Amino acid sequence: MTVSADPDKASFKPAMLIYDTRYRSMTIQIFVLIAFIIFVFWLINNTITNLFELGKPIEFRFLSEPASYDINQRLIEYSSRDTHLRASFVGLLNTLVVAALGCITATVLGVFIGIGRLSKNWIVSKIMAVYVEVFRNVPVLLWILLAMAIMIESLPAPKAFRGDTATASMYLSDSVAFTNRGVYIPEPLFNNPIGDISLFGTSSMRFDVSLDLLVILIVFFGGIFTSFKIKKWADRTQNITGVRPTTWYLKALVILVPTLVLLWALGFYLGYAELKGFNFKGGTHLRNSLIALWIALSLYTAAFIAEIVRAGILAVSSGQNEAAASLGLRPGRIMSLVILPQALRVIVPPLISNYLNLTKNSSLAIAVGYMDVTGTLGGITLNQTGRELECILMLMLVYWILSLSISAVMNWYNNSVKLVER
Repeated sequence: MTVSADPDKASFKPAMLIYDTRYRSMTIQIFVLIAFIIFVFWLINNTITNLFELGKPIEFRFLSEPASYDINQRLIEYSSRDTHLRASFVGLLNTLVVAALGCITATVLGVFIGIGRLSKNWIVSKIMAVYVEVFRNVPVLLWILLAMAIMIESLPAPKAFRGDTATASMYLSDSVAFTNRGVYIPEPLFNNPIGDISLFGTSSMRFDVSLDLLVILIVFFGGIFTSFKIKKWADRTQNITGVRPTTWYLKALVILVPTLVLLWALGFYLGYAELKGFNFKGGTHLRNSLIALWIALSLYTAAFIAEIVRAGILAVSSGQNEAAASLGLRPGRIMSLVILPQALRVIVPPLISNYLNLTKNSSLAIAVGYMDVTGTLGGITLNQTGRELECILMLMLVYWILSLSISAVMNWYNNSVKLVER
């Protein structure tokens, strides 16, 4: 009887780290990682040493020094006597405003343009195609400069609204004025205000938050949350009975009624801008730089989003549409219940990239004089203090955090709307 025995496994030898395929890939990765760490350490140490020899050691005390420059468009109180840290914070808020407005507007426009490109109407589809090709093939900086030039050259000066010889007039019952210095819109005011709350104490990051606005937002978004609950109830009812109840009036009631009642209790009214002297006073002033940047970024990004939406809808099989129509569903219900849920799997991932690009492209605001975080921290503060490395590192950190935040929110949304496979 013959008994076969497995050969003894070879004992481990150092040479196997290079010649044995089981260990070679790991050996190479570890070597490259160690080399990269050594290079980064050398680069940082060399930079710190050279800066110290130049008499410019890395420090951030300059952030507590007076900024000594003004910021024309701002959401919170600021004066030239405030610190560079507060100036950077004001610029960061301006960046967030442009990014939020641009993402919302670009999404709405992109969806309509993308659907328009799929229209069976030849004229509509070709107009949308021309729009996409024109906007996405011209650098966004040129669109920003063009939008700024149009607003400055085509809109009337404030003096054109004065007296009996006025050559320009306000719109919407004399509540909105378009001028070459910006757009003046009504300002929300309250006869019975609750007050304000200061965040971050008395530090440079301090800013006052209106409790009136905070309560209104809580009530409004609470109504939206309730409307989603009503929608889920309607979905469950339809799955059980086959008949979908009419819920649009319930959704409108839970959103509008509590909000309107709260506005009435707070004594809400609008403060209008009035021409006094050589300029308008009162109301909310939206400067040309903000509007030009907002419009240019929105129109430019919408061209890319339109192609994403078109590709997402085309990725859904036409049989899905035909099958839903054969069940008697209306075109609107087919789009919301069948096409879009499947198209979102294709639309959302590249949509994240376009939101990130829009946010980073907002750094071009300095071209039209809009003081965002690049214009404050990476512009005037950098030039005044001479702290190039510190300012650039902080600026990179800001955009890195913004990009990660946008990605996190959109990835959460993508996971919440993805189809669950059985």
